[in-house]
Amino acid sequence: MAYNPDIHRRRSIRLKGYDYSQAGAYFVTICINQRRSLLGNIQEGIMQPSPAGEMVQIVWDEIPAHYQGIDIDAFVLMPNHIHGIIILEPNCSMKLPDVVHRFKSLTTARYRHGVYEKEWPAFEKRLWQRNYHEHIIRNEKSCDRLREYIRDNPILWDVDTLHPNNPENFPT
Repeated sequence: MAYNPDIHRRRSIRLKGYDYSQAGAYFVTICINQRRSLLGNIQEGIMQPSPAGEMVQIVWDEIPAHYQGIDIDAFVLMPNHIHGIIILEPNCSMKLPDVVHRFKSLTTARYRHGVYEKEWPAFEKRLWQRNYHEHIIRNEKSCDRLREYIRDNPILWDVDTLHPNNPENFPT
């Protein structure tokens, strides 16, 4: 079914009235469409990236080199999602949604190349889910807690709500 604005109303999950071009740190979670485990697997609490996962890691690591005023902090690659902290510096001319959009676009283009050239598993319609989750990091204590969450994420994979076999998991 094609998008019809009279029927399909996507509700924004962004903080209403917040300026996402504002300098600061943002925690993001970006999920693979249909939460398929295309980026690797976890064995004994350690992430074993697939070639596609390695590509996603490289694109993440290169963000500051391509976009002035953007820095990155803690990051973890998971089988079907990523968590990371993006920092918009005061001189940044981009908004957080622009950074996420460019990350998703570049990884999707490279993943498509991997499907055709390297026989990576194909994805249906889109590589990433349409939206993403974000949290505005307001202080150092919160940032430290999120860094710890990111670091420990692979160890807690079996109970993660994004784990494909977790009964709490549902497609969005």
